[in-house]
Amino acid sequence: MRVLHVAAEVYPLVKTGGLADVVAALPAAQARARATVRLLLPGTAPILDALARKTTVAEFGPSFGAARVQVVRGQLPGGSGLSAYVVDAPLLYRRAGGPYHDEAGHEWPDNLQRFGLLGWVGAQLGAGGLDPAWQPDIVHAHDWHAALACAYLRAHPVSSVRSVFTVHNLAYQGLFPMADAHLLGLCSRWLTSAGLEFHGQLSFMKAGLKFADRVTTVSPGYAREIATHEFGCGLDGVIRSRGAEVAGILNGIDTQVWDPAADAAIAQPYSIADVTAGKAACKAALHKELGLDQDSGAPLVLALSRLTAQKGLDLLLQAMPGLLRDGLQVVVQGSGDAALETAFAAAARAHPGRVAALIGYDEARAHRLMAGADLLAVPSRFEPCGLTQMYALRYGTLPVVHRVGGLADTVADADEPPRGREGNGFTFVRGTAPDLAAALGRAAAAWRDPARRSALQQRGMAQDLSWDGPARQYLALYRSLGGKSTVEAVPVARAAD
Repeated sequence: MRVLHVAAEVYPLVKTGGLADVVAALPAAQARARATVRLLLPGTAPILDALARKTTVAEFGPSFGAARVQVVRGQLPGGSGLSAYVVDAPLLYRRAGGPYHDEAGHEWPDNLQRFGLLGWVGAQLGAGGLDPAWQPDIVHAHDWHAALACAYLRAHPVSSVRSVFTVHNLAYQGLFPMADAHLLGLCSRWLTSAGLEFHGQLSFMKAGLKFADRVTTVSPGYAREIATHEFGCGLDGVIRSRGAEVAGILNGIDTQVWDPAADAAIAQPYSIADVTAGKAACKAALHKELGLDQDSGAPLVLALSRLTAQKGLDLLLQAMPGLLRDGLQVVVQGSGDAALETAFAAAARAHPGRVAALIGYDEARAHRLMAGADLLAVPSRFEPCGLTQMYALRYGTLPVVHRVGGLADTVADADEPPRGREGNGFTFVRGTAPDLAAALGRAAAAWRDPARRSALQQRGMAQDLSWDGPARQYLALYRSLGGKSTVEAVPVARAAD
């Protein structure tokens, strides 16, 4: 099985969220399962500069606004040994700022061309048009940035390659003015409501949902949710039209990167056998690092998240006065919405020794936070999968989550029969601050009971959270696509927006 993963970011080179972790870990797990796996990535400076043993496999241009485009192949750093194609188009990718936004936080005005080119190269590689020495059986496109690969393959069905599109977060859809559609090189019939048009705009996300041979999401719960009006972001009709061709496969985590027994970033590595002593040492070191009161008996609540409305961190702000009255400490690491950043910074100034606000993201510090915290708060309004709650389980930190999407698939409430006997954390159903506070209160009570705390930690740390199982599920899905595609080759009928 030859698989090409197409994505905009990969850990540790470029990371804005969980997508980068998935793109680093899933292909590696599939390679361990004896698939032949390669990645296709945009040539941003961190990616292109880190690629080893580069060779040029194709050169062309002008294309998508770039006078010169090279496709180079090399080896990604680290122990995975994975090969990657990188689209080297300096005009489009080699610039300061992030993969999607400039240094001021504004979207790059040429994102349509930047990610249109990425999808086009993915389809060309899939069809055998750029590297005659290697052609994949499956093109696996990740999120809207890579979704056009599915449309280009469907527009020119000249090979047996099949496509899979994974929705990592439906809320980010890649919407662009329809007036710019001519820059993509698709004929007009692909730009109707039966194709990529979405309420007068051009939707990259819809390209993947409509024209991939199969659609997956990153958890079974989210697969069900995005087919509803509440969570479908206006695309629920398209998703329902695919029926059983939409499936949820729960993400795993990289259990080598996130391993408390071998984590060089934390104060004292620990395993399931010595979790109590190990976490106590890590908590004491974290108290000192953050200037928090050295109160070992105060449950320490961690929120490790982007600071956005989706993540529900405003609920934690609302609940914080009551949590502090009940003797808890709170630490937040993340960045995003300026109002949330300001509010958490103000809370830290107002409650020195009890609250810490770490604006920005630091990977090594994230490991220290996870090892030293007692409880993890994930109050997301919706959550396709979520990885931090799985990191928490791995590190013996009790997760407290809103029961949505992948959070509901991974955390079972320890107080709720019949799952209580199998519980590994705490959940709340209504996305309100009082419900979050109540769930954190139940978790704090369990943490203060050494026997119960130990049982919950042991249960969580014993779970298999690796990518091995999900990798096998994806490979089985790929094998099921050996027959003819069921997706129409040309959009001819009007479909729901």
